[in-house]
Amino acid sequence: MRVAIAGAGAVGRSIAGELLENGHEVLLVDKNPSSISVERVPQAEWLLADACEITSLDEAALQRCNVVIAATGDDKVNLVVSLLAKTEYGVPRVVARVNNPKNEWLFNESWGVDVAVSTPRLMSALVEEAVSVGDLVRLMRFSQGDANLVELTLPDDARLVGTRVGDVVWPEDTALVTIIREGRVLVPSKDDTLEGGDELLFVAAQDREGQLEDLLSAEAEQGRD
Repeated sequence: MRVAIAGAGAVGRSIAGELLENGHEVLLVDKNPSSISVERVPQAEWLLADACEITSLDEAALQRCNVVIAATGDDKVNLVVSLLAKTEYGVPRVVARVNNPKNEWLFNESWGVDVAVSTPRLMSALVEEAVSVGDLVRLMRFSQGDANLVELTLPDDARLVGTRVGDVVWPEDTALVTIIREGRVLVPSKDDTLEGGDELLFVAAQDREGQLEDLLSAEAEQGRD
C-alpha cells in the first residue's frame, strides 16, 4: 500500500515509521525545509513541497496513493489537503488530523475526509474509557455514514448480564464489533453470553448512542426517572 503523509513533524514521522515497519510505501511531504529530516525516517520518500498546491501533489503522484494522511499542525491545511486528495486525485482513503476539537465538525465527507482523528478528544476518551463503567465513551468518529466507534464497560448489575448476544435487540444502525474480556479480544457470536466487566466496542450511528447506553445501563438505573 502506498501512503502519502502531509506534514513531516513528530506526528507525521511517527506514523511513517509505523507504516514502514508494516511493509507499506510512505511519502512524507512538508514545505518547511527544517522538517525534511531524511535521516530520521530513511526508508521513506521525502518531498519538500506545499501539500496545498496542485503542482506539488502532481509531483507527489497522489493518484497512485491508496491512502493520504493530512497530519500537519494546521487544521486549515489538513482540510485543503483532504479535499484535494479526494476530489482531484480520487484517493480511496483520506485520514485527517484534527488539532482543535472546535473544528471537528468540519472534518467530514464534504471536505473529503473519511476518518477524522482528534488527538485531544481521543486522549480524553481514553481517560474516560479507563475509569468509566456503564457510561458510553466515544472513541472515534467516522465521517462516512455519521458513525462512531464507541465503548462501554458493562456494569455487574446491568440487566443484560447473562444474556446471549444473539438474544439482544440492538438499536438500528448499531453493530457490536468486539468484546474485550480479561485481556482477551473476542469476536462476538450469537451464542456468547455477556458478562459484567465486559468492555464492549460498537460502531453506532450517533443518533442511536442514547438508546444503546440505555440498553446497556445498570438495572438500578432503569427505574430512575
